[in-house]
Amino acid sequence: MIGSIRKFYFNSAVVFFIFVLLNSCASRKDIAYFQKAKNFETIVDTDTFVPRLKTNDLISIYVSTYDLEAVKPFNLFKGDGIGRSESIDYLIDAEGNIDFPVLGKVKLKGLTIEESKELFKEKLSADYLKDPIVNIRIKNFRITVSGEVRNPGVYSVSGERITILEALGLAGDLTIKGKRDNVMIIRDFNGSKTITRIDLTSKEIFSSPVYYLTQNDIIYVEPNKSAISSSSLDSRTTTAISIASILITSTIILLTRN
Repeated sequence: MIGSIRKFYFNSAVVFFIFVLLNSCASRKDIAYFQKAKNFETIVDTDTFVPRLKTNDLISIYVSTYDLEAVKPFNLFKGDGIGRSESIDYLIDAEGNIDFPVLGKVKLKGLTIEESKELFKEKLSADYLKDPIVNIRIKNFRITVSGEVRNPGVYSVSGERITILEALGLAGDLTIKGKRDNVMIIRDFNGSKTITRIDLTSKEIFSSPVYYLTQNDIIYVEPNKSAISSSSLDSRTTTAISIASILITSTIILLTRN
């Protein structure tokens, strides 16, 4: 009887080990990025992409010219009470406007940074300044990375654009349980949310309209089947261990009685 029980447990252990081994193996197809890319292959990407200003963008605007006195009304500053000051930022409202000194309402929503600069130069040079120079910068350019990445969170972008690969790099890249062929990008477009899915395992990502991110984009990496299975398994682990403990205890009791 003891020999039969030992044989049963041995066979069960072997079957369990093989099952775990087979289910833990991941193929290159499931993991590797940019598959089917060839050596010395030229891929035309969307390098001409430039972000456009959106509602709730916070921007800084600085105007300069040769006449320092003439430009003062257009550069407002706020103090902190101890002698330091910083320039005032402008928030694009729901109608796409900012309220700029002297000029009043200026509609910027939908324009690129360069287009916005040209608009201000045109307005300022018409009646107020000679050969004005305008600098504009987005102050609240940030993206959110969530889901199966190592460090999910909200990340500020210092420049005017960032690629999805750079954004994932900021978040520590995908975990082994991240679904690489169905990454979701949620984008605000004219007051509505658009959802685009991309395949990181395909080289076609470089020509995707969401390869370059815009301000306030959200990247969501779905869990793959392994992650879902693990979650389901974890929820039943305690029960399984308890049942196994009872069975082992019962077996030991039966063996010691004989």
